[in-house]
Amino acid sequence: MEPVIDVKNLRTEFKTYAGVVKAVRGIDFKIYPGEALGIVGESGCGKSVTGLSIMRLITWPPGKIVDGEIILDGKDILKLPESEMRKIRGGEISMIFQDPMTSLNPTLTIGFQLIEMLKLHRDYTDEQAKNRAIELLDLVRIKSPKEVFNQYPHQLSGGMRQRVMIAMAISCEPKIIIADEPTTSVDVTIQAQILNILNDLRSRLNSSVILITHNLAVVAGLCNRIVVMYAGLIVEEGLDKDIFDNPRHPYTWGLLKAVPRVDEEERERLSTIKGLPPDLIAPPKGCPFAQRCSYAMKICFEKLPPYFDIDREHRVLCWLLDKRAPKADRSK
Repeated sequence: MEPVIDVKNLRTEFKTYAGVVKAVRGIDFKIYPGEALGIVGESGCGKSVTGLSIMRLITWPPGKIVDGEIILDGKDILKLPESEMRKIRGGEISMIFQDPMTSLNPTLTIGFQLIEMLKLHRDYTDEQAKNRAIELLDLVRIKSPKEVFNQYPHQLSGGMRQRVMIAMAISCEPKIIIADEPTTSVDVTIQAQILNILNDLRSRLNSSVILITHNLAVVAGLCNRIVVMYAGLIVEEGLDKDIFDNPRHPYTWGLLKAVPRVDEEERERLSTIKGLPPDLIAPPKGCPFAQRCSYAMKICFEKLPPYFDIDREHRVLCWLLDKRAPKADRSK
């Protein structure tokens, strides 16, 4: 099966008063039709910048995509003129942002904003666009869609606004939907509903979903493949069962230990990962996680590890996978 999008050696940097921040440092991954890919990691690891880079929403100054390819339908979209890229945004690739209140225009009705999106990418009359907008609001399970159509963003709850953002994202049935922390601003009950809506729409439209989150528990029910990012690099990638049942990178172990478990009889304090992420103005020459890793060896501080393939779908950026490395005791 051909990937719907192929990201190769993507590098994105930001110029600051202190120096150049190397936010994304040469990552590669593919997304296949109808697949849900989770990108997880702590704040500052480069996951949101990756999503914005795919949408080509990194603007200079201060940000710049300095290297790489993003292949969509056989074309490198990083080389397309902005006029062509505008047709791809919303039409081929769409994005659901973290905070819908800052993404929606507070002075325009929900209906006007949906119609504007539809008419930008589709040859609709006003009446056709209105009917389609109401249909989309119904599709994302908004009660009384005709009433919401005429309301303003401030009249809706956080969960309702996020559903409107999802309706806008799927309005032109894109091949890829990038959801950047879509459940951050809502409570747990609404969070589950939004994830169910995304999963249902993925099945119905056969769109691929990239779910960006810091929370491994969020990707568990939706994503069939997971990318773990740290300090601008992919440190582990695998199927959901690989990441949850057979994680091989110490950073992934730390993330999983920090997830609350309801199926454990003994209640223990959640684990934390000691230390701080490295300064990406001057990234370390070795493994970026070495300073925080309980299993770090001398080589970890001296040389960036290659990717070790556990199997066809599972790869890990860690020297512990080298045949010469000692066996790691995960109870540490």
